Amino acid sequence: MPDEGKDHAVVLGASMAGLLTATVLSRVYGSVTLVERDVLPAGPGHRRGVPQSRHTHALLASGVRVLEELLPGLRAELVAAGARQGDLLANIRWLFSEHRLSRTDIGQPMLFCGRQLLEGQVRDRVRKLPGVAFADGQDVIGLTASADRRRVTGVRIGAEGSADRVIGADLVVDTTGRGSRTPRWLQELGYRPAPVEKVTVDVGYSTRAYRLPEGFLGEDRLVLHGWTPRSPRAGAIVAVEGGRHLVTLAGLLGDHPPTDPRAFEEFAGTLHFPDIADAVRAGEPLDEAVAFRYPANVRHHYERVRDFPDGLLVLGDAACAFNPAYGQGITSSALQARALGRLLAGGQPPDRRSFFRAAAAAVDDPWTISTGSDLLFPGVQGRRTPRIRFVNAYLARLHAAAEADPALSEAFVRVTGLVAPPQSLLRPDRMVKVLLRGGGTHAVEPPASGYTPSSPRVSDRNHTPG
Repeated sequence: MPDEGKDHAVVLGASMAGLLTATVLSRVYGSVTLVERDVLPAGPGHRRGVPQSRHTHALLASGVRVLEELLPGLRAELVAAGARQGDLLANIRWLFSEHRLSRTDIGQPMLFCGRQLLEGQVRDRVRKLPGVAFADGQDVIGLTASADRRRVTGVRIGAEGSADRVIGADLVVDTTGRGSRTPRWLQELGYRPAPVEKVTVDVGYSTRAYRLPEGFLGEDRLVLHGWTPRSPRAGAIVAVEGGRHLVTLAGLLGDHPPTDPRAFEEFAGTLHFPDIADAVRAGEPLDEAVAFRYPANVRHHYERVRDFPDGLLVLGDAACAFNPAYGQGITSSALQARALGRLLAGGQPPDRRSFFRAAAAAVDDPWTISTGSDLLFPGVQGRRTPRIRFVNAYLARLHAAAEADPALSEAFVRVTGLVAPPQSLLRPDRMVKVLLRGGGTHAVEPPASGYTPSSPRVSDRNHTPG
């Protein structure tokens, strides 16, 4: 492993953000070292540093594109390893604002697989990149810096039972996730931390794997059941490798789903549509349910910082962490890594101001989508601008109109897939259709007091469990 800083980059954290960052750095730097606290598995596998790896993951449409751009051939490798394929609209059931979005094939390919397979396959690809080395089982103790503290010169790492040592670097990139210690390290070096924006959601997940009867979901690869203020509960079913389906239930603001089998099924039965409850009853459980908690959307605005040391960047959840219910984390990290790669393509060391501006631009749309959606709920604390209030009311009407209009469905899912910008939903021709056809929805109305399970499950002529 390289110990000198010459033409050497160090990436802190070897999860998806770190792996993709190492990919783009390896094209420019002579050597790249990924430092990871966990001992990494040889192939797909759960590890402590990714507690959400047992839960449903949705790789957004733009994420599929960017991963293939950064690691050509990855898509075919994942399919060969068992990942399922499908279309963004034709093979996903979108159940939003108590409406079933109409569907058609829009030619937007998607991949469906478990997080462990995805990360394991990406890690295998990165291991084979020239000049890339892994230092796993090592904790990052702190940064090293020049005498004037104007430049980060490396990191100090150590493992239990061994002496600490320093790895010098021309560039250090922190991709350690929500637990990033960069704010503390900046203070130790005499800098002010970046401004922080937080929207607390207190979301909880419970996930269990099932084997469903053959053809139970037809050609669908994913079922997405959204929450509403009258019912702050959601759920998903995703087809993954090995003929399995992951069923995830979720609840906002402390209304967390249980892991007890009977209570898990009962929670599924409170969702507005019966699709997920039907699957739970029909499926064969393959394991015990596992829980996951996520407190808040958190964004560190490094693009607003004027005084910052050279030789240090922050990327992925360490810079911006979203409510995982919207499946934006991996795609956002990929977009930020691509932005870094484009800056490096000029052949010069990355300018931190340019990078943080580019990363902020990559984060803006998913941040707007996730926090704006969360602020629909009265119990979520945050500033509700007139625009946020309008958009949330508008989206509920759009979902109602999209029951009978595949073009509106397509426009919506392209935005959620980060293929199109959110403002595209406000195109005049779309707004006219929403205003004319989206009446009669009540999904944006909050409950009169507290939370009670949703109204009796609604059957629908489009619901076909087999």
